[in-house]
Amino acid sequence: MSRIPRRYAVHLHMSGGQTQSVTFATLEAFQEWYGGVLTASTSDTFVNVPIADMEGEYLVVRPSAVIGIHVEPRFNAIDDE
Repeated sequence: MSRIPRRYAVHLHMSGGQTQSVTFATLEAFQEWYGGVLTASTSDTFVNVPIADMEGEYLVVRPSAVIGIHVEPRFNAIDDE
């Protein structure tokens, strides 16, 4: 019996040493955002990173500042964190 993740935690590693974590409901939602926003934008323009836990709130970063991305499936309930 395979487990299905309830959501995906995405950890953005920035060039200044900071790490920001955001969540996406599905892996496809992350891939759509990544392909449509982060890779399609020029490296010096600001892009919005949706913070899934807070409706209408965004993190704004430059794509050139993101040096690494770690995608982590989360299997536990949202209330368990």
